[in-house]
Amino acid sequence: MRQELALDILAKIMQWSIERAREEFSWLSLMSRLKYDRYRDFVAGMRFIENLIDWLQQFDQADREAAYRFVRNELVFICSSEMRHLVEQFYFETVCWRILTAISSVLRIPRWQIYTNPEAMAKFKELLQKTLFLGLSDGAQIDTFRRANVGTIGNEQVVAAYQIDDDKWQSLLKDLRKNTGNTSAKFAFVFLIDDFAGSGFTLLRKENEKWKGKMVRFWNNVKNNVDDFFTEDWILCVHHYLGTHTARSDIQKRNDDVKQEKKNNWFREVKFSFGMTSPQNFPFDKQKSNAFNDIVQKYYDSTIQNEHTEIGGSGDMRYGFHGCALPLVLEHNTPNNSIALIWAESEGVGENHAMRPLFRRRQRHI
Repeated sequence: MRQELALDILAKIMQWSIERAREEFSWLSLMSRLKYDRYRDFVAGMRFIENLIDWLQQFDQADREAAYRFVRNELVFICSSEMRHLVEQFYFETVCWRILTAISSVLRIPRWQIYTNPEAMAKFKELLQKTLFLGLSDGAQIDTFRRANVGTIGNEQVVAAYQIDDDKWQSLLKDLRKNTGNTSAKFAFVFLIDDFAGSGFTLLRKENEKWKGKMVRFWNNVKNNVDDFFTEDWILCVHHYLGTHTARSDIQKRNDDVKQEKKNNWFREVKFSFGMTSPQNFPFDKQKSNAFNDIVQKYYDSTIQNEHTEIGGSGDMRYGFHGCALPLVLEHNTPNNSIALIWAESEGVGENHAMRPLFRRRQRHI
């Protein structure tokens, strides 16, 4: 659809005056070009403005202004350039800092002196070679990370998956020992990388008195070979490019709990890090935004709930998984922690409302 025609239709369904339409068109055209049109699940002929038109028409006329205001004033869209910046900063701000901290502790020198100390720099090179990077999902953007660090991190140190069979582990160890010239070398750092943590449930959670999540699966993958794969003082580092304030605190607490419960049947040491963390007041404020909150309550189809969403505890998905109520969209997908009206799609059987997504979510179960 031509943008001029789409904007004309939008003005009619919103019943805007000429002055208001001119003001909104300017903003919509700019944001569509800069960000929204790049959402990966949009198809040719149905970019942001076309999807916005379809999305707004599911609401009664009286509710459309509040819905539009939510998109205009509260929605946060993380585009690929912003995510790429976080990927590129990961090595310098997190990996280097973690290795420098370890060297500082061993050699008892300040981190800032390491780059001028030949012994320390040799140790840095050695530990960097003994570092492994594993992607927790396709959102980890392993290819981008690999390209951003060509010549610094070897291709054999970067793996797109975190569940690795024995043959692959042996291959990784073989490459490590070849590159270091040490026939008994083992990994000293393992980084598990992912794009986003909303509640942290995907990573680690307790369900029916059992610990589950990607950290548990990784532990089960390596627990019988810890002494073969890793040095005695190895560290597991879990990094998310983006995370919520809640996830940052809850993930650490859950890890403390599982460590206390499992004692030695868990990782020796775990460090969590985030490229960027949202502020504590980032989630949608139900009290401050009463008009849109009424819309969230009114236009909902309970059939979007399933056995996977029940894990979040609340069951109701109006405010997203675990009730996180995030006004967030990532260019490659919309988190299920975001408000359901942004991403949910349903047929509306019976009296249920047929939900139309603004940014259709590609489902990834936990």
